Amino acid sequence: MAKVFCDFRFLLLVAAGVFIYIQMRLFATQSEYADRLAAAIEAENHCTSQTRSLIDQISLQQGRIVALEEERKRRDQECGQMKSLVQDLERKDLQRLIDKMQVPVAAVVIMACNRADYLERTINSVLKYQRPISSRYPLFVSQDGSNPNVKSKALSYDQLSYMQHLDFEPVQTERPGELTAYYKIARHYKWALDQLFYKHNFSRVIILEDDMEIAPDFFDYFEAAASLLEKDKSIMAVSSWNDNGQKQFVHDPYELYRSDFFPGLGWMLARSTWNELSPKWPKAYWDDWLRLKENHKGRQFIRPEVCRTYNFGEHGSSLGQFFKQYLEPIKLNDVKVDWKLMDLSYLLEDKYSMHFANVIKKATPVYGADMVLKASNIDGNVRIKYKDQSDFENIAHQFGIFQEWKDGE
Repeated sequence: MAKVFCDFRFLLLVAAGVFIYIQMRLFATQSEYADRLAAAIEAENHCTSQTRSLIDQISLQQGRIVALEEERKRRDQECGQMKSLVQDLERKDLQRLIDKMQVPVAAVVIMACNRADYLERTINSVLKYQRPISSRYPLFVSQDGSNPNVKSKALSYDQLSYMQHLDFEPVQTERPGELTAYYKIARHYKWALDQLFYKHNFSRVIILEDDMEIAPDFFDYFEAAASLLEKDKSIMAVSSWNDNGQKQFVHDPYELYRSDFFPGLGWMLARSTWNELSPKWPKAYWDDWLRLKENHKGRQFIRPEVCRTYNFGEHGSSLGQFFKQYLEPIKLNDVKVDWKLMDLSYLLEDKYSMHFANVIKKATPVYGADMVLKASNIDGNVRIKYKDQSDFENIAHQFGIFQEWKDGE
């Protein structure tokens, strides 16, 4: 019995020892786990802290990126504006340089006196087509006399230069009953052309009167004709007018002619020709004077079939002579002809005779009585032969065209 009890106590001691060992191991494990847990929590806290710090840094960087992006956009916008400004300035400077270097085709002068309302209508018509090419066609108004309304009207336009001809010398007419106005006009023309050719040094001048409207291709027409005037010294001047350009007689806006008769009413003259004319300019009736053989010396004038100017001046120095019959029905060209593409070499002296002969050859001849009726029934050009001045005037009267005959032409 005592041995059994002894063995039981031994077993209890062994069990107690195992239990204590297990408890100690368990405690050690728990302690180690607690340490690890604490370390893990600390590591997690550290990680969380670093994450928050990183997030804060990222947020800060994102804020900086947004700010930088906005700054970049602002700078790009400023650069774009600066670039646009520089380009605009470069264009303007280049245009100024071109304008300075560009030689004008011709100066354009509107001859005025005392009709302010007519002058305004003419200026507005010219500016409508001159504005885009003003450097190539500088515009002038030359006033004869001191009419305040005309002067005020001319000075109200910034797009033109104003000249004033003040002539106080009494007019002495050569024949009784003559209008002094024609003498004053001749003086004004000489003064104005001297100013433009010699003071302003233009190589060509286009002369308009203060009662004219111009066609859309007026300036292109004169630019194309300027090269003819330059090449061919047998051409004395270029006109935009056809005396017989009434609606019922014209149809081809592309056709130009050489004429022995000076048409006037919108014409271009070169300085070389003015050098010859200025010293002997007449006292009056300058246009009739230009039609004399002794002055044009066999040289001819270019004119269009369809007029590039329209004369609306019913009231003026000529007192409305022939206005209703000849001037009011004139057709002003309304076709925008691209003259740069046109071959005008047929108008040169060595080619024109053949060209005009072909035109006459193709025209239908009309003879005998009732020529007006016969011609009206023919589609195209007609050819009418006359014997002398009297015969011409009779035929012209039948058709209602100008019967004017100057110095055998």
